[in-house]
Order: sequence, then structure tokens, then C-alpha cells
Amino acid sequence: MSLRLSTVILPYRRWHEGSRSTWTRAEELGFHAGYTYDHLSWRSFRDGPWFGAVPTLTAAAAVTDRMRLGTLVTSPNFRHPVTLAKELISLDDISGGRVTLGIGAGGTGFDATALGQEPWTPRERADRFAEFVPLLDRLLTEDSVSYEGDFYAAHEARNIPGCVQRPRLPFAVAATGPRGLRLAARHGQAWVTTGDPTLYENGTPEQSVQAIRGQAEKLADACAELGRDVTGLDKILLTGFTPDRGRPLESLDAFVDFAGRHIELGFTEIVVHWPIPDSDFAADQKVFERIAMEAPAQLR
Repeated sequence: MSLRLSTVILPYRRWHEGSRSTWTRAEELGFHAGYTYDHLSWRSFRDGPWFGAVPTLTAAAAVTDRMRLGTLVTSPNFRHPVTLAKELISLDDISGGRVTLGIGAGGTGFDATALGQEPWTPRERADRFAEFVPLLDRLLTEDSVSYEGDFYAAHEARNIPGCVQRPRLPFAVAATGPRGLRLAARHGQAWVTTGDPTLYENGTPEQSVQAIRGQAEKLADACAELGRDVTGLDKILLTGFTPDRGRPLESLDAFVDFAGRHIELGFTEIVVHWPIPDSDFAADQKVFERIAMEAPAQLR
């Protein structure tokens, strides 16, 4: 299988002031999928425009035909499985079955306190995630769900007619710890990683590759415990958070070298950020588009 090359388009521009044309251009360039972040605000973009993920993806579905669409990633920080399931079923219908749900445990950013709660500890995030994912799985596959858990409840929640994709839209589970990897192994159609965040500041690309190899091996172990073949899961690398930072987008050759090292680890999809001037995701637009058009053929 040739490499799938996808992009993340951050929702920081008004739809008719650049966002719409970006999504249509992404499809023209042949990207496998266009993702966006599901946050209420994010890092350096907090004091500027930032739009909701599901409405943005709904609008993108209306102006594209082939490209898959999804979140990287949704988390329990401000989502409830019942309401999220209804939105996802609607989005899957509008897009004609092109939605992938990237989902993770969430972090300590602005989303963690926007609803007035104290930030959850890593243990609390893991506990909630372990309940969130299986319940969401049921809500997307069963017509009616009742459930009473430690953190979430559903009372005769109806989701008729269900997803266009059967038995439900795919989950891409972001995880590096043992509990999250077990969720990916049990419920995921794909696994997502950004690498080892402890290496971002002072690590080397070689150390990053080794760390990601270790994550992939732990995923394989989690799959083996469930009797599942790990090769049945797609493996997605969201770039921009390894020690390589933006260097892979400096030239076609640089990207092919970077991607090749990660394909050897079993990755089936690599996701690059659409360039944003004066940000951590700044890149030359012409080089970026050349990578989009030419790199996949070189990486077969």
C-alpha cells in the first residue's frame, strides 16, 4: 500500500475569508484526508479567531467530494458521548460516509477548564477516556442505548438510522500509555501518535524514531493480548511535534526522507499541517503543495 498523505487545517479563519478555499484546494492536491483540531481554543491562537470543529467539517463536506474528513483529535474535555454521537452521525450522513473520528484523552490546555471545572489529573483523564470510548462505540452502532457509568450516562439515547459507514465510522485513537493503547487495540480502526513529547525540545530525530518504534511495539503487544493482528490497524503520525519540527516541509527530499523513516515503522498515513504564516506551522506554500502532489508517488 502506498503512503496516505493527509493534512490538518486549523479552524482559525472565517469560512468565506480563506477557510473554504483551503479545504477545496486540499482536495485538489489529492490529500487522503483533511482533519481539524477539536478545541475551544488552542495555544497561541487563543486570543484570535477559532471556530468549532464539527460545523467546520460539515461545511467542508459540502464543498468536497472525495477527501476524507475528521478530527485530530476530539477529547472528553468538553464533549459528552451522547451529544457527540448525534453530531457525528449527522456529519457522516452529510459527507456521504467520509468521516474519521480522531479521539484522545485530552490534555491540560484551555479546553480543560473552559466549562468551569478543575483540570483533571492524568489518572482522571485516563479513567474518563476508558468510559467515553466504549460508550461512544455503542451509541454509534446501536439504535437505542441506556448506560449508567462513573462519569457518563445515557437514557434510551436514540441514534437512528446510524452511520452511513457500517458498523460505524472509524475511530483513530490517539494514545501512548498502556490504557490508551488497549483502547486503540480494542476499539480503533487506526492509532494516532505525535511522537514522544519529552523529546520535542532537546531530543534528536533518531531518538524520536526509537521512541515511536517503542510505542508501536506496545501497540502490537496490546493487540496480541486481545488476539488482534496489529497490521489490521492503520497507523497515523501527526507531524510537527517531533524534534524534526518543520524541517520535513523545507523540501520534497526532506519530506521523503522523513516519511520513509516512519513508513519503516509501519505507518500508513502521515499528516502535515497546512501552512500558517507567522506560526509554528509556517512553511513555503509552493513547497508544501509540491510535497502533496509528488511525495506519495515516491513513497510507494
